[in-house]
Amino acid sequence: MGKFSENIENDEVSGEVDMSPLIDCVFILLIFFIVTTVFVKETGVEVLRPLVQSAEKLERNSLLIAITPEGNVMHGGRDIGVNGVQALIKREMKKETLPVIIQVDSNAKSSVMYKVLNEAKLGGAVKVNLATKLAS
Repeated sequence: MGKFSENIENDEVSGEVDMSPLIDCVFILLIFFIVTTVFVKETGVEVLRPLVQSAEKLERNSLLIAITPEGNVMHGGRDIGVNGVQALIKREMKKETLPVIIQVDSNAKSSVMYKVLNEAKLGGAVKVNLATKLAS
């Protein structure tokens, strides 16, 4: 028994904590949250949506297209034009079936909205919605 107590007295006790397993866990969690995060592609422009009395919450993961007051059709900060809508929808629908949300400025011509709506349907969009703002 004397030998056992002698070893305890001679051993040095380290007061440091090894942080590397903790850092590994934090990085693994960070990678997990980055991979599982849903990235929404914004239109890249701000539009003045029309006011309505009733509205529904739409799915967060969707394909957004905006129509400016000048009649420009925007997606991801780029002017894709009315003719680019069908190709965009076809390309995105190959990856994943997403609802399409068209954000139309209140001052935009309705003819442009109808053309975009038609191109979205021709591109294979199953669900197309118009974004509005709820009047308070």
